[in-house]
Amino acid sequence: MTKLVEISGLNIRFTGERTVYAVNDLSLSLGDGEVLGLLGESGSGKSVTLRALMRLLPKKRTQISGKVNVMGRDVLAMNDEELSSFRGQTVSMIFQEPALALDPVYTIGAQIAESVVRHEGKSYAEGRARALEMLEVVRIPSAKRRLDAYPHEMSGGMRQRAMIALALACRPKILLADEPTTALDATVQIQILLLLRELQREFGMSVIFVTHDIGVAIEICDRVAVMYAGQIVEQGSLRDIVRSPVHPYAKGLLASTINGAKRGQRLDTIPGTPPSLAEKPRNCSFAPRCTASQPRCLEQLPANVEVGPGRAARCVLAEASAAVS
Repeated sequence: MTKLVEISGLNIRFTGERTVYAVNDLSLSLGDGEVLGLLGESGSGKSVTLRALMRLLPKKRTQISGKVNVMGRDVLAMNDEELSSFRGQTVSMIFQEPALALDPVYTIGAQIAESVVRHEGKSYAEGRARALEMLEVVRIPSAKRRLDAYPHEMSGGMRQRAMIALALACRPKILLADEPTTALDATVQIQILLLLRELQREFGMSVIFVTHDIGVAIEICDRVAVMYAGQIVEQGSLRDIVRSPVHPYAKGLLASTINGAKRGQRLDTIPGTPPSLAEKPRNCSFAPRCTASQPRCLEQLPANVEVGPGRAARCVLAEASAAVS
């Protein structure tokens, strides 16, 4: 499978009054036509990773190192003009809260048309025609009337569809979706997930989908990378991760859902709290919360071990599993 995105040894640090090591030694790839899920609790570095792919992090307070290649281009080496063309046309993003991402003083039609004019050199009339086409593609009722609607005049589900229409207006090859269904009710959430999956197949896009909900990942993802404290602790196919997780954190996430829970019994929970990101990790970040922790987990960083075809985990349990196999 052709690799459209290749990230190797990515480190992201925020500086200022205090230093935050947001992402540490992260490596992952995205294949052509694949949907990759970044799964983990809030604060694990998922959204920061997506923003690094589009260089949307604040320049003055962000230090980035490592390699980020998208379709053979070094994103970290791009200048402002190259980035402007890169965003929207090669890679586009659906933000977590469309009410904040959409400009409140411009109509939905004007915002989509502006993107088409900027990236494809079309006339405003052609851009507006594309905007109408995209609103119909994402199944917004009375699409022609909605062209002249402002974001605040639309419901949460409608705004999310408009955000998707804007992201897809220039037919990007790669789509980044940052928890696009978090603020929606269950009925609208499944509609948006099914729509995204359908559009991904129709447009032949590759997608990186950020979520903290394993149920959402099951609906849309082909492969999953589990993140904890700025590191990927396990990655593999959706089937492998759901059926036989190796890392204790991945096991904890699966066990804490209501799927398969027995009536009258408490759900399993992960004890403790996430670690501080004020220092770069020198040992296993999950060790203080892990029931399978060993003395060496507190002494050194576990290696990223291959435990099967296209599957790896950063854990001493993975080392033992690989040794047996």
